[in-house]
Amino acid sequence: MQRRTFLCLAALPAFVGAPAALAQPVLRLSPQDQADIERIEAYLNSIRTLQARFQQMAPDGQLSQGSVWLARPGHLRFQYDPPAPYLLVTSFGQLVYEDRSINQISYIPLSRTPLGILLANRVSLTGAVMVTGIRRLPGQIQVSMMRTAAPGEGSLTLIFSDNPLALREWTIVDAQRRATRVTLYDVQTGVRINPGLFTFVDPRQGGGTN
Repeated sequence: MQRRTFLCLAALPAFVGAPAALAQPVLRLSPQDQADIERIEAYLNSIRTLQARFQQMAPDGQLSQGSVWLARPGHLRFQYDPPAPYLLVTSFGQLVYEDRSINQISYIPLSRTPLGILLANRVSLTGAVMVTGIRRLPGQIQVSMMRTAAPGEGSLTLIFSDNPLALREWTIVDAQRRATRVTLYDVQTGVRINPGLFTFVDPRQGGGTN
């Protein structure tokens, strides 16, 4: 997997330079749209912790997999299975991306990434977040969104199975319209998660490994 694959997932500042590329018309919400948005907000806000396996499809079609842990607000860990040398950890308002193959670590404000929408203390899909599309398929509902004031940060599409509602997948699109898709499986919610998973220790400073 190339390094740019994970950069697309995180929507790093390198891809924030073309806001016009993600400009979207204001979506007129029907009563059904509004009801579904409220239902999705309630579901997401009911999830405080989650752990799962994931499969990621890069913009070039390459596949990788690993484990993910989420604890709202603000905590996420993507740990790739070997041999992929990547790690993503969010904590204290920062997204940390480590590429051990080139000994590089990047620190990005979480508020500048689409993942910040999902990790908010209270998920709200109005106001600061703009819903740009809702699509319904048999047994499935998809909702696309972006930050209202900063569309150049990228867009996020959440895909749920329906009846009952359950998060199954998300896609992040960067300003160059490159999409990275993450599919969840073996999902568990309401689980105890070791807080240490969200602590990143910089190995370049003699802190060992994460």
